[in-house]
Amino acid sequence: MLGGVDAVTQWVRTSWTKASRGGPAAARRNAVPVGFVLPPLTGPAVHEVLMDEADGFTPRESLRDGPPTGVTGAYTSAVRLSEADGRLRVELRATSWGAPRRRSRPPAVRLAPGEWVRWQVNYRFSWPAARGGAWSYRLDTLNLAYGPVAAEAFLGDPTHHVDERAALR
Repeated sequence: MLGGVDAVTQWVRTSWTKASRGGPAAARRNAVPVGFVLPPLTGPAVHEVLMDEADGFTPRESLRDGPPTGVTGAYTSAVRLSEADGRLRVELRATSWGAPRRRSRPPAVRLAPGEWVRWQVNYRFSWPAARGGAWSYRLDTLNLAYGPVAAEAFLGDPTHHVDERAALR
């Protein structure tokens, strides 16, 4: 339990460049999963799965103790949790570094015990001219369950799905 909150968290992050925006590379990128089998979890932990174009979108998994604050590294998305009236309030806070700007955000999701949410948000980042001024792109998927779930839970359909994916140029 996390500060009294019993949540199971999985962050899935997929990163790519212009090279994977079309053709066979885009087909590989679009075929990567947005949910994975959970490793054995004891106590508050976060399962992170990172996939990058440079590695052929091969999943790299890690497990870390602590709250589901966000994906590791720069330009993080974060999640805010609070519990009231037997429900878990889940709010994804998108990074302010990526485009497009999201002026209007969906409201927080309230989960009953045994329910889970899949929240997806994508970004476009620009690199400084010193690094070629290229664009990079990322899709963050938060899979979060209120209470214990089976290891395969995030392979199925979520109770709630929030889709903040935007058209990225």
